[in-house]
Amino acid sequence: MTTAAHRAVPSDPADLAVPAARDGGCPFDPPPAYDQALHTAPVTRAGLWDGSSLWLVTGHAQVRAVLADERFSADARHPGFPFLSPGRRELVTRTTPTFLRLDGAEHARQRRMLTGDFIVKRIEAMRPEIQRIVDDTLDRMTADGSPADLVSAFALPVPSLVICHLLGVPYEDHAFFQSRSTSLLDLAAPAEAVGVAQRELTDYLRELTGRKRSHPDESVLGRLAARPDTTLEEAAAMGLLLLVAGHETTANMTALGTLALLRNPEQAARLRAEPGIAKGAVEELLRWLSIVHLGVPRVAVEDVDLDGTPVRAGEGVLCMVSTANRDPEVFPGGDRLDIGRDARRHFAFGFGVHQCLGQPLARAELQIALQTLFRRLPELRLAVPYESIRYRTDMVVYGVHELPVAW
Repeated sequence: MTTAAHRAVPSDPADLAVPAARDGGCPFDPPPAYDQALHTAPVTRAGLWDGSSLWLVTGHAQVRAVLADERFSADARHPGFPFLSPGRRELVTRTTPTFLRLDGAEHARQRRMLTGDFIVKRIEAMRPEIQRIVDDTLDRMTADGSPADLVSAFALPVPSLVICHLLGVPYEDHAFFQSRSTSLLDLAAPAEAVGVAQRELTDYLRELTGRKRSHPDESVLGRLAARPDTTLEEAAAMGLLLLVAGHETTANMTALGTLALLRNPEQAARLRAEPGIAKGAVEELLRWLSIVHLGVPRVAVEDVDLDGTPVRAGEGVLCMVSTANRDPEVFPGGDRLDIGRDARRHFAFGFGVHQCLGQPLARAELQIALQTLFRRLPELRLAVPYESIRYRTDMVVYGVHELPVAW
């Protein structure tokens, strides 16, 4: 538990800017300013791009408390909700709300519509199909010869194919939705560009869902379209959320996880030698890398005492899962990657009622993709100097823009 001595907060929110710069530190680690906050003031003030301020929460216990407390809302329509860029504000406030940004009964209603599609039993039944997709994609990559960009040749196609299969979205349209997804997740994108990308994707999914309403099928979108209690706008909005999140997060985690293992060859060797630890290895990579690097936003809807710090109604809160996942009080030696570690208390998928619906699918894809990749390509290595790799510090989902590899 954090001591009272660690509760002091900076008097000026501008002392800590969000998002914080990495300043040339290790690209696998949280920005140094966040790490310092974790060890000195795990609930502290920080400043946003628009001059507003929020509470930055960096400790494991404090993040868990916020994400489990219904007095901290995920609904971006509440005054004071923190937005990390003009584009994020445009995207969140101009779209039909989905369960990700809803609370209470409406959140539960929408989430129940999809729970059955992502339960562990159904995802386990998909493992042979995921394995086939991974093998086929790896076959194509190796047939084209070494070197290759692991992002475009493997890490991105695998989850895109899987989520398209699950949602009922034609994979031949992947270039269209991936380019729009990039705009939606680009922190530097002007609000107008984000709005255009959002409208184009929504129109595409609304039209696709409308066709499925006339000709139902067993895909997720097909079942949503057939429900009498769901409008086409709701179905399209949920489809957009699942389509973008379903391929962007897993693709970036696959590529970044591969890079982390290549930079820690003893860990990669252990994964090859002990395939039975793949599940635990994925949990450790999720903990250590935390691709939700910008944090999980909330806004207080009541006055709350957060570990001795008074948070007033209408004040924004940003939960930094990247630092909470390194908190030494929960993960001793947490700055070190150890695929044998029990990492199950990480927050890579959030916590509480809003935790990631698709986590069983993401886990299955990552376990199969990483294990297969390192088993089939024992000589896998970087094809460029490590220092030349470009990281997605400019994107909502962290990762690498490209990962040239050879084998």
